[in-house]
Amino acid sequence: MFAYLVAVAFRLFGASTYVLRGTAAAVGVLGVVAVWLAVRRFGRVPALIAMAWTAGSLWMICVSRDGFRNITTVALGGLALAAALCWAHRPIRWWALAAGAAAGAGLWTFQPLKLAPLLLIVWLLWLRHADRARYLEMRHTALFALLGYLLVGGPMLWTAITDAIHYFARAASVAAFNPIAQSPDSFPAHVLKTLGMFLVTGDPNQRHDVDALPLLGPLLFIPFALGVWRAWRRRSDASHALLIAGLVVYLLPPVLAVEGGAPHFLRSLGLVPFVAALVAIGCLEAAQLVAAAARRWWPAVSPVASPVAVGIGAGAVLLVGLASIRTYLERPVAERYDAYSFALVALARAADHGPGTAVVVDSYSAFDVQFLDAPDPPTIVDPGQRITSPKLYSLLVAPSRDAIASATDQATAARAAVVAVDIRGQPVAWQVQP
Repeated sequence: MFAYLVAVAFRLFGASTYVLRGTAAAVGVLGVVAVWLAVRRFGRVPALIAMAWTAGSLWMICVSRDGFRNITTVALGGLALAAALCWAHRPIRWWALAAGAAAGAGLWTFQPLKLAPLLLIVWLLWLRHADRARYLEMRHTALFALLGYLLVGGPMLWTAITDAIHYFARAASVAAFNPIAQSPDSFPAHVLKTLGMFLVTGDPNQRHDVDALPLLGPLLFIPFALGVWRAWRRRSDASHALLIAGLVVYLLPPVLAVEGGAPHFLRSLGLVPFVAALVAIGCLEAAQLVAAAARRWWPAVSPVASPVAVGIGAGAVLLVGLASIRTYLERPVAERYDAYSFALVALARAADHGPGTAVVVDSYSAFDVQFLDAPDPPTIVDPGQRITSPKLYSLLVAPSRDAIASATDQATAARAAVVAVDIRGQPVAWQVQP
């Protein structure tokens, strides 16, 4: 889905990094709105608090500004949660169709939302035990939910059937059961780091986080924990049961995928609307606890204790949001240089001389060079590929002198000059005229 959105934006505003990241930011704002739609089922004040947390979360700020497809997970995940809650509240055909369609739309986003059908199944099985009457009402319209899922997710399901190797390759390559999946930690350590992301640790990748800060931290972990406790105590209610089920189901992707550092914030994106809702209802729980304590120990202030407690919780969310904005904007280039491939950007800038230029770069990095130099793209040469007629090109560019030597000869490489260095003074782009 994100690729189609970016294609439209490029058509309207031109292809550039600003348009790419602006599209992601716009989808991120839609994610905030989707969280409002989902959490309003628990009340207007919780919905506002959930929106504030989503908008000010360092996690969301990072992902919304990176230009990645992953941000669509938040918007569609929020809509899927909202539609499912409406289906439970009014088990009619149209809401069942909407819930299924929203779950099917998840197939067009990022890996975590492939588990949306599993979430609905787990939830319905729980309601069969906890609220039999509501379960029976929803079961009567379940075929419409399946219809909505097939209508929207059908093209992706067809792709999964006809091209299963490519469709499931990425998920299989990073799964814990795959012996070739590269993980810096043992599986128990990986699981502990992932579960600890709410309080004590964060994503080591600077594109997904800043300085491995946790998702919530000690201040917001308190309302989150109270929200989990409140939802668990009210688990016989369909809405609260769905929050618990979503928390468990969408923890599976970051737990079971072990490739890369842990915790992995992109694989955790399915959790966003559920964490937002739990933080919000946790503020309500804190307000009730404060009001109960006031009635017992200080009756004179009990009438205002609950509103004041909610206000403090909302203020904490806003305070953390402002701190997140400052943390994101003020981090130095040195901390994000490698994560954001600044060296590759410098290479693309050095190669911005049209098809008369040959760039010696691997096929993966070539995507970035071709995008950044799209108005007049250079010729891409794979490392190790010999250029039989170097004089066909007016300029050779490469990330190292050895790369030029492998494509031409040692004499040509010896004449190459450094045209860009990284923040440590190391050469990242060389060029030479054949």
